[in-house]
Amino acid sequence: MSDSSLAPRAHSAENVERALAAVWRIESAKITATLTRMVGDFSLAEDLAQEALVEALKQWPSEGVPRNPAAWLTAVAKRRAIDAWRRQERFDDRVAAIAHDLEREQADAVDADPWDPDEIDDDVLRLVFISCHPVLSREAQVALTLRVVAGLSSEEIARAFMIPTATVQQRIVRAKKTLAAANVPFEVPAREEQPARLGAVLAVLYLIFNEGHSASSGPDWMRPELSFEAIRLARVLVALLPKHRDAHSVLALMELTAARFPARVDAKGDPVLLADQDRRRWDRGRIAAGRTALARADALGARTAYGLQAAIAECHAVAASIDETDWDGIVVLYEALGRIAPSPVVDLNRAAAIAMATGPASALREIDRLAASGALKGYHLLPATRGELLRRMGRDAEARAEFAVAARLAGNDRERAILEAKAHG
Repeated sequence: MSDSSLAPRAHSAENVERALAAVWRIESAKITATLTRMVGDFSLAEDLAQEALVEALKQWPSEGVPRNPAAWLTAVAKRRAIDAWRRQERFDDRVAAIAHDLEREQADAVDADPWDPDEIDDDVLRLVFISCHPVLSREAQVALTLRVVAGLSSEEIARAFMIPTATVQQRIVRAKKTLAAANVPFEVPAREEQPARLGAVLAVLYLIFNEGHSASSGPDWMRPELSFEAIRLARVLVALLPKHRDAHSVLALMELTAARFPARVDAKGDPVLLADQDRRRWDRGRIAAGRTALARADALGARTAYGLQAAIAECHAVAASIDETDWDGIVVLYEALGRIAPSPVVDLNRAAAIAMATGPASALREIDRLAASGALKGYHLLPATRGELLRRMGRDAEARAEFAVAARLAGNDRERAILEAKAHG
């Protein structure tokens, strides 16, 4: 085999766009975090990353996709930063030394990742802590982290929270301006400051995990790379704060839920619902890790909302079948969860558990009360759940009508297709 056969091959513009989108979806947080550490400016790092993407769209169709696209994008963005410093006449001795080190790094490690994936002082975790800085409101923290760390579009974030896209965009823009005005450093906060930010950090990590678990839009039902990155960061947090109950609880919840990932889609990528999953394919290693994390959380105090959700996930994980699941216990856990963290989504999930524990009729009454309240208006899983209950009760025409409504509301292509099939079944 000649050396030329190992060189990157040219691709069509369409193939380049697909490859670039895949790289950005997986690596954007690491690229942005690396650049933020280098330039010390969150917004500038994002701008540099976007410039690198534009450059890739120009070069890759003729030169081919590089062997390490993430390293290529990071290197181009770093060179853009150096060029900007030169243009701004800021290329003094200090900056020249930085630039020299960067150029040497790029020359010595063209194909190497520009980050250490095993380093506990993690650049992406730094980025999460910046996005969750106390100068921002909780809404802004969540929107910014999902945009920058998870790489979600404004439309996907808006759908996840059932708010207008324009509202999400405004929150993100204001958050960036606030961070710049506050001159927030790129660092994991001091240990005594970490617990104050941890609530927001855990919340956004779990939201990132959930987007990977069930994508709010797009052609794929799952985006597991998001969930696995959230798990990785949760493990880093547990190592940083080993005595923090909620850090262990969130990790337990993620591990126990992710254990079902291998059985959640079929060979075509279509969803496989819990009742139909081959439980032999569940990841026993993750189940064990999740149960260990939950036990550690329990040893640190009473269960919080995350701990109760992890306990529900554990009930599913240890059950041999859908019929052997402790549905009565799950209903009790949802009732406790509803008391300490009330939410219409919790009420919906509790109703679904009631249907399994005592039958669809009592659950339907709960669902109807929830629908009448208007709290979940526009949420596709409400009519989808109601349709399932009606079908179990033999009210097929009504069930099909509910599935049709759910299909119209669903943002994910795979899920919509399944709901449409049920509506016409």
